[in-house]
Amino acid sequence: MREAVLAANLALPAHGLVTLTWGNVSGIDRERGRVAIKPSGVPYESMTSEDIVIVDLDGNVLEGGRRPSTDTSTHLELYRAYEWIGGIAHTHSPWATAWAQAEREIPLLGTTHADLCAGPIPLTRALSDVEVAEDYEGATGRALVEAIGEHDRAALVRGHGSFAWGSTPMAAIEAAVTLEQVARMALLTTLLAPDPSPLADAIREKHFKRKHGPHAYYGQ
Repeated sequence: MREAVLAANLALPAHGLVTLTWGNVSGIDRERGRVAIKPSGVPYESMTSEDIVIVDLDGNVLEGGRRPSTDTSTHLELYRAYEWIGGIAHTHSPWATAWAQAEREIPLLGTTHADLCAGPIPLTRALSDVEVAEDYEGATGRALVEAIGEHDRAALVRGHGSFAWGSTPMAAIEAAVTLEQVARMALLTTLLAPDPSPLADAIREKHFKRKHGPHAYYGQ
């Protein structure tokens, strides 16, 4: 699990999704109830599998000599909410984060977006001052859980950045890469057409279901 989570974290800079140490990936072993996550503030270029921290679903550190990511509590809220999630990626990638800072969900305008999510990319609500003061990262996770549905694979945290997830840590990376491209294309589309029409329902459903539905036939 450490090796898989290390590889996924190293994929963040490889795909241009992070600057400095602004991002993290985790993975979960459901049978053992353990989560592996990036250590806080450790540069990707020097990170090894020994740096990856193992915590339980309550956030207690079980293995590792580093402090886990400050976003650990946010990851844990998502893992507790959806059993199918096996990996989570958090980034401040510029195109997705621009939508988060504009406090706008990303509209579903094209088939690339429909391949990722069946609806707009959700945006979390604003946190109260009390939530920020008492349990900022946990409250962020709970706001994400409130905003998303069973079939979502990514969301924007208002004023902050993005989270994406999948069945494995690398699947979460794929969702994060796709989200960044979707965010970029949507912004460019709204520059060309300030009030673009959403993708037709039939095409939206076809693209999502052929990749994620019960009779999916995309890929090998």
